[in-house]
Parts: sequence; structure tokens; C-alpha cells
Amino acid sequence: MRLLTDPVLRSRVGHLRRHGSAPRDLGRVDAVLVSHLHYDHLDLPSLRMLQPRPHAVCPAGSGALLARAGYEEIDELLPGQSVQLRDVSVEATRAEHGDTRRPGGPSARPLGFVIRGERSAYFAGDTDLFDEMAQIGPVDVALLPVAGYSPKLGEGHLDPRRAAEAAALIEPRVAVPIHWGTFRSLVQPIGHWFSSPPTRFAAAVSELAPGVEVRVLAPGESLEL
Repeated sequence: MRLLTDPVLRSRVGHLRRHGSAPRDLGRVDAVLVSHLHYDHLDLPSLRMLQPRPHAVCPAGSGALLARAGYEEIDELLPGQSVQLRDVSVEATRAEHGDTRRPGGPSARPLGFVIRGERSAYFAGDTDLFDEMAQIGPVDVALLPVAGYSPKLGEGHLDPRRAAEAAALIEPRVAVPIHWGTFRSLVQPIGHWFSSPPTRFAAAVSELAPGVEVRVLAPGESLEL
């Protein structure tokens, strides 16, 4: 079962530019999981690149956007709901993040996802810290956002230390820092803020959750459990 989360497969999304090459052809994808409506996570041109169209799992109220991208098999979920995809279950979890696509546009409650099959994984999407994260584990791997496309993070995001606090609550076997080193705002030059978050996250996890193994993957690298 091949699952793809929040695919952004282009070199540019609005005012954001990719640092490095865009992903090559991904091949067949069984299902795409969309966590929330923001343009840097629900990118319709990227979704249209996926051929044949995979199954889509998305927040309740966002199915019409996926349909615009040519998707027919769509499951819209609220936190706590789940869907079975062959031998893999996908459960939607709470996420603390903005729920609108743009001012005056559509809105939908953002989600994280817990995927359980032979192995289990938590994909946080974009979220801030919340106490109920302790109920998400145990999982084999947690994919936790640690940064963003500028050095300033607003509400609804995790910085490296708060992501380490999330790891302490979830207690995964392995934590992988994500949402860093890929896109930046056109007006924001690349600096230490762009590359340092995973290292800072690893240091904070060693302090706050020493039983969790951190695997830092550069964009394009992979991990086998």
C-alpha cells in the first residue's frame, strides 16, 4: 500500500519557491491523504499530476476541491473517524491549525492521520501542540513538522522544541522531522533558520524524550522500518 501525504510536486506554489529539484515521477499511488486546505498542502495542480487518480482521504467539507482535480473515490473524515484501505486503516486525528483556504473561502477542520498496517505511522500535517497527542501513540514512526517556509512561525505550528514535546507525548519508536528545508518565501533569504530545525529537534528530543530515536532525512532520502 503506497500512501502519499499532502503532495506538492511543483517548484513554485504562490509566493513559495522550492529549494532543490521537484520530485520525479512517483509511480502508482494507492491513496493520497490531505491534512488541510492551505495551498501549500492541498495543491490542485500537484494532485492532477497523479495518474491514475488514487483514492483520496481528506477533511470533511473538502471533497469538492478534490473532485475539481478529477478525484472520484473520496472519503471525507472528521477527527476520530477512520477508513479502511485494504489491509491498512487510516484514522483522522485532531490538528490545531487554520481551517480556511483563503479569507472568505471554503473551510474544513484540519486533520492529522494515524495509519496502521504491519507498521504504524502518525502524520501530523500542520499542527500546534495539544494534550490529546498523548492518545495518538504508540506508533512506530511519527512524522512531525518542525519549521515552515520562513523563520517566523505563527499559531498552529510546531517549532523544534515544541515538536520534541509532541514526541514526548506520543512516544513513537522513531520520530522524523518534516516540513523544513523545502520551500521558502520569495522575500526570505536562505539562512540558518532553513537548515537547522531538524538538528535542534534532535537535540530537544534527546532531552525531553530520550527513548525516542530521531531519524533526520534530507528531502529525497528514505527510511525503511
